[in-house]
Amino acid sequence: MKKTTLLNVALSRTIAGMGHGDILVIGDAGLPVPPGVELIDLALTAGIPDFASVLRAVLSELQVERHVLAEEMQKVVPPALVEIERLKGKLGKREWLSHESFKELSRNARAIVRTGECQPYSNIALISGVTF
Repeated sequence: MKKTTLLNVALSRTIAGMGHGDILVIGDAGLPVPPGVELIDLALTAGIPDFASVLRAVLSELQVERHVLAEEMQKVVPPALVEIERLKGKLGKREWLSHESFKELSRNARAIVRTGECQPYSNIALISGVTF
């Protein structure tokens, strides 16, 4: 059995297969998933699992070079943004895009992880780095 925090098979497999510059999106329950992009659906009920818990679990395995957020998040300031700020040392450089541009970016993701988060704009695109 795995010793690390992340136990979800599909998510762990996706992270293990990522290379430098690949994108993994963690999204709220309402983020659309473009055709052809793998969906790892963790949503159980509203708020479960929450965005912050999923982000922390992913960061236990994924080396992140930079991250992308929707500009609209700055106006709404969901709890997800508070957690992102707390974890900024593990997230690399920050980039802001409009929500529409964020959805366009998600078309290039290796996968989108759907959480049960129901706060608007609780989405992040993680761009993988390297450990060497």
